[in-house]
Amino acid sequence: MVGLVIAAWYERPGPAKEVLEVGQMPDPEPGTGEVRVAVRVSGVNPGDTKKRGDWVGFGMAFPRVIPHSDGAGVIDAVGDGVEPSRIGKRVWVYGAQSYRPFGTAAQLTLVPAEQAVELPDEVGDALGACLGIPGITAHRAVFGDGSVYGKTILVHGVLGAVSSMAWQLARADGAKVIGTVRRTADLDQTDSSGHVVALDQPDPVAAIRKLAPEGVDRIIEVSLSDNAELDVAVAANDAVVAAYATREDRPMLPFWPMLFANLTIRLLGSDDFTPPAKQQAVAALTTAARDGTLTIPSRDPIPLHQIAGAHDLVDAGTRQRVLVAIPPS
Repeated sequence: MVGLVIAAWYERPGPAKEVLEVGQMPDPEPGTGEVRVAVRVSGVNPGDTKKRGDWVGFGMAFPRVIPHSDGAGVIDAVGDGVEPSRIGKRVWVYGAQSYRPFGTAAQLTLVPAEQAVELPDEVGDALGACLGIPGITAHRAVFGDGSVYGKTILVHGVLGAVSSMAWQLARADGAKVIGTVRRTADLDQTDSSGHVVALDQPDPVAAIRKLAPEGVDRIIEVSLSDNAELDVAVAANDAVVAAYATREDRPMLPFWPMLFANLTIRLLGSDDFTPPAKQQAVAALTTAARDGTLTIPSRDPIPLHQIAGAHDLVDAGTRQRVLVAIPPS
């Protein structure tokens, strides 16, 4: 007999309060190479709410989407080809709704076995649910070209989910890290032990150059269209701009200054990182979470039946990670 689970879903794109529904649906059964996870906490990312709003105009990839790619819970069933000993293990999940319809906003979700990563005893479910998309993106942004030990790294938007993790990972690897925030008023929310520059000051280039006279070796970029001129002005020769977001989807770039600086622009799409890159990030993030290297501020989890409010918080640009509490099945 097929059981039922409580889940949230949408069947058309649009505003959260108009399209998100919460109800019951049949239990998902794991296929070959998959595990089923009893989700405890589901993480909400900007990418999840952008998909729900169809921000790039691609339409619905599936007739019904259970949102959210990240989460944490316990494996309760496995498919063929997966060791039964994995049942009962606590895990953090990434990519649940990456090219798949069934995300973590449900009591049960299915993922390929490698996308359910054992969660150390020292790491709570809330932190585990924050690691996926932002953490893997941050790791790739920092380490996509190797270790940053001894290098100078500029991380834009250090109060954001991805950049705050990039800041911590780069510092842990031995880099000198300079962060930015958009407004001077935001400085009191940053890590007082680091170097942070507000971009609304009269001369942010001079402020960054004062901290990095030889230029910065790597730039973690959250808004390539807004910051391209600044980036080339502070970059060292042969620097890398690792961009995971932009405000304008067709940014104007200062080509000749970038060329003369021999800049590399590395674009980062988290759903499409290579499997080895994801596995490297997953291992590093799990270790960092276990060792206390990562601090991720999050709100108290919001009940699943209030998921539309959770999406609205993300869309409003909250600086704390937004989590959804999944009721036990």
